[in-house]
This record gives sequence, C-alpha cells and structure tokens, in this order.
Amino acid sequence: MYHGIINVYKEKAFTSHDVVAKLRGILKQKKIGHTGTFDPDAVGVLPVCLGVGTKLCDMLTDKDKTYEAVMLLGYVTDTQDMSGKVISETVVNREDFTDEELLNVIKSFEGDYMQTPPMYSAIKVNGKKLYELARAGIEIEVEPRHVVINGITDIKIDFPRVYMTVDCSKGTYIRTLCHDIGKKLGVGAAMESLKRTKVSNFTIENALTLDEISKIINSEPEKINEYIMPVTKAFEQYKDAYIKSEFEKNLYNGNALRLKFIENYKELNIAPGEKIKLYDTNKKFVGLFSYNEKEGLLKVEKMFLN
Repeated sequence: MYHGIINVYKEKAFTSHDVVAKLRGILKQKKIGHTGTFDPDAVGVLPVCLGVGTKLCDMLTDKDKTYEAVMLLGYVTDTQDMSGKVISETVVNREDFTDEELLNVIKSFEGDYMQTPPMYSAIKVNGKKLYELARAGIEIEVEPRHVVINGITDIKIDFPRVYMTVDCSKGTYIRTLCHDIGKKLGVGAAMESLKRTKVSNFTIENALTLDEISKIINSEPEKINEYIMPVTKAFEQYKDAYIKSEFEKNLYNGNALRLKFIENYKELNIAPGEKIKLYDTNKKFVGLFSYNEKEGLLKVEKMFLN
C-alpha cells in the first residue's frame, strides 16, 4: 500500500471523486481520499492522500490556494460560470469602463470578504448538498461565509474577458468572486475558465495526470514513490522528537506524554502550544503532538499509524 500525498493534475470533466475512484483502480488500493471538492469544469492541482496520508485530508483542505481565472463580463448564469443557464446578458462595450475603473473594482475584493456560496455547490444544508436542491428547483437562503482574498494579481483586460490570478483562503468560490465583481460593476460577470495552480506547497509544475500515473505504474511501479510526498513533509515546520524506549507503548496508545518521556526534549525548548513530530525508537513517525504548558503534557493532535 502507498502512504503519503500525490499531486494530481485534475483534468476537465472529472470530479474530485472521479479522480479518487480512478486512482483506486490504478494504484490498486482502497484507502485514498481527496482534499476537497473541485468544480468538474476546473483543472489543476488536486493533492490526493494515500494510505495513512488520508488523515491529512482535512488539514490540506484548510490550506490557501492559488487560481488562474478568466472572467467574462456581461453574463449572469445560475451556476455563476459559463457551464450554467444564462439568466441575463448585457452588452458591455469597451468604452463603458476605463482600465482603472475595472481594476479598482476587482482589487476592492482583496482582503476579508463575506461571500455567499452558490446554490450549485457541494455545501451541505440539513444533510442535502446545495446543488441537489438547486437541480430539484429548490432555492434556499445560503448564509455568507468569511473568506480571505490574499491578492488578485496578473490582471489582464482583453474585453470582455478579464484574466487574473487569485490567491485565497479555503472555502473561496472563484466563480462567486467573478459574479460579485460583475454585480459591483453593474453588468454581471461569470467565470469562463479556472485553473488551480497551487495548494499549499503543491504546484501545477509537479502535478501528474491520471494517465501519467497509470503509465508509471505499468512500466516502472517503483518510480511512483518519487512522486509521493511522505506525510512528514507536510509538517516540515515542526521539530522532530523521539520517544524513550520505556514510554513507546504510551506513545502508540495515544496517551498524553510528559516532556521527560522525550529523548531529546531539553534541546528542543518546546514552547506552550507548540506542535512537534514524534517518532518511535526506530525513528518511525507516529504522530503530531502539541504541548499544553498548563498541564505539562504533550497531547495528540493526530496519529499516523498504518
């Protein structure tokens, strides 16, 4: 069984679930999970967790992401992208806006932003996904959510299209961002295309398509390990700690641990609330622990046992 994270280039028309299903067949293992839903029409970086790495899925979902988007001015659709039904269409002329006016409106969305997710999304309300309700013709009020647009850069205006790179927090819908920009401009806008270029430290330059993964498995199966990032790589910012042999059972049981149970605790200078990577006596990574100074204990954040 493979353990870790593989950087998949999700192609158009595939859902995140499709990628996982196909990878299960290619890698011949069931324990695989994705790191968040990704629009079928979008392409780009989709980190996929394998084996014990599936415990990282929720952690990677929380990471900031970078997208390259194309926004088409003058259109409002029910899905907020051009795959949906056109609700309204406005003739937008180049002379309607100066570049400065367009840029000012686009840049006004940088920073904290209360975004109302689209009805055509995988968000669940009372156990039902919003897109299931939308397809059934049921409209409900969706609560806005706090997201952060860290930056909108590389803006290129090729009327009526606007090309831009968006760096944002988890939970941000780029098609909703396009829709909201269009609304503020007063002419409407919809997302025409979307490419995710980065999730945390996973970049599009290092992503493999499903076909590429399949070819490696069929020709040089051992080579695939070169493309699977070990779990510990996701925690490079944390210090390495090693359990004393007499307390290894406590570690594997997920018990809270005294600092003195750690072989190298004195040299680590562990601060209150600090997280550490804890290894067994064979230097095998077991779990992520955090230090509770009040109780004087290291407590489990997440265990990573095969």
